[in-house]
Amino acid sequence: MGKLSLEQRVTRILGQVKGVEKMVKEKRNQVEILQQVTAVKKAIDGLSHEIIIDYFHDKVQDSNKEEVATVIQRIIDL
Repeated sequence: MGKLSLEQRVTRILGQVKGVEKMVKEKRNQVEILQQVTAVKKAIDGLSHEIIIDYFHDKVQDSNKEEVATVIQRIIDL
C-alpha cells in the first residue's frame, strides 16, 4: 500500500472522529473509546509529520544555508 495523500489522511481522521462520537453517544466502554482516541491522536501525529516534511521540502529547495536554518528553527518551534 502506498503513502496516503494529505487529503486521504484527513478524510480517514474525520471518519475515526465520527466513530468516536458514535461510541460516546452509544455509551460504549471507556477503554474502547480511549483506544480509538489514541488511534486518532496517532493519525493526527502522522498527518502533522507529513505536513512538516512537505513544508520542509517546499522551503528548502534552492535555499541557502541561512534559509535552511530558519526553516528548521520554525519547525522546531512548532
